[in-house]
Amino acid sequence: MSERIKVTKSEGVADVKLMRSDKMNALDEAMFSALIETSDALSEDSSVRCVVLSGEGRAFCAGLDMGNFGKMAEGSAGDPASGGKRVLAERTHGIANRAQQAVWGWRSLPVPVIAAVHGVSLGGGFQLALGPDIRIVHPDTKMSIMEIKWGLVPDMAGTAIMRNLCRDDILRELTYTGRIFSGTDALGYGFATELSDTPYERAMEMARLIASKNPDAIKADKHIFNTLHQMSDEDALVQESVLQDKIIGSKNQIEAVMAELQKRPAVFEDC
Repeated sequence: MSERIKVTKSEGVADVKLMRSDKMNALDEAMFSALIETSDALSEDSSVRCVVLSGEGRAFCAGLDMGNFGKMAEGSAGDPASGGKRVLAERTHGIANRAQQAVWGWRSLPVPVIAAVHGVSLGGGFQLALGPDIRIVHPDTKMSIMEIKWGLVPDMAGTAIMRNLCRDDILRELTYTGRIFSGTDALGYGFATELSDTPYERAMEMARLIASKNPDAIKADKHIFNTLHQMSDEDALVQESVLQDKIIGSKNQIEAVMAELQKRPAVFEDC
């Protein structure tokens, strides 16, 4: 998409790498743009069935580029994704502003996204790791809700996602203190899905497994999980029935059954 992000596609899996390794993949304006442009492009690509998001080099993402904090110190308030030129309350990407969309774009992508997290995942970089559906984390990763260090609150869609992952009192303590915690801690807190000494390799393994399943059902699954919090139990029960009605008897669903009965890999159509 740009010099900031590299995308490689193979067998339905989009391998998305942050490529600013000399800065530990810190978030500057170009990285924000690349993240948004990449998630937008992948959302329109019917051949993509799963995405892996990782960082090149020593880190997943070290958070906001230090240059942005310099602008804040000079009194330039506003969106860190645009050098402090916009009012954050303005919605620029549906329900999100530009900085939030760099994270929320992965949450709203119609296919599953897996983050492979290693090195450091701090502040905005920690929030970026929250956007994907699943997080495979190295046990020694240094993580932090670090915004309080700079006198700020988490504002890249983190609060909307963290509330569903972590116990309330722990979330408050981590946010109030900015304390650095490990990948092992993150598993206990609910931020990590699983730990791995080789998170990228494990994420790719999982992505290939997901990409081998009926893409119609996988997309419906993600839609269900993305909308459940907005629904009553009654509406949730209706939604799963409506989506199942659309899937049962479709070409890809029949292929899933035949492949299972014939003990062979399924060959699905793009959806």
